[in-house]
Amino acid sequence: MRNILDYWQAWAVLSALFAALTAIFAKVGIEKINSDFATFIRTIVILFVLAIILFTTNQFQPLRSISEKSLIFLILSGIATGASWICYFRALKIGNASQVAPIDKLSVVLVAVFGVVFLGEKLSSFDWLGILLIASGAVIIALKI
Repeated sequence: MRNILDYWQAWAVLSALFAALTAIFAKVGIEKINSDFATFIRTIVILFVLAIILFTTNQFQPLRSISEKSLIFLILSGIATGASWICYFRALKIGNASQVAPIDKLSVVLVAVFGVVFLGEKLSSFDWLGILLIASGAVIIALKI
């Protein structure tokens, strides 16, 4: 019998839970400080936690064991993550968490589209319906009509 943490779905649900907590904690945390400095503090915490995980689980790898292609794309991913965090924290600083987070989750829609266009992934009509519903829901919540 497999452990629940052997399933990608469990990790995805945990990711969503922690992303939700990120929005709430960040909104309170950036109340009286610059959003870029808040992002800096968050990044230091993440680096510290990951360093502890890597050391305690002996998961460090030599950089030379990583292919050039992997390294380039991980660097690009890091740049995109940093840009995302900076934009997210600035949006949280001036907007409501209940409006910022749904727009941020339009990334789900963009990942689906980019996956099809750049990675050749195939989506069914049912998948596209779900993506349309996610996009519609995010826009409706954010607009608060």
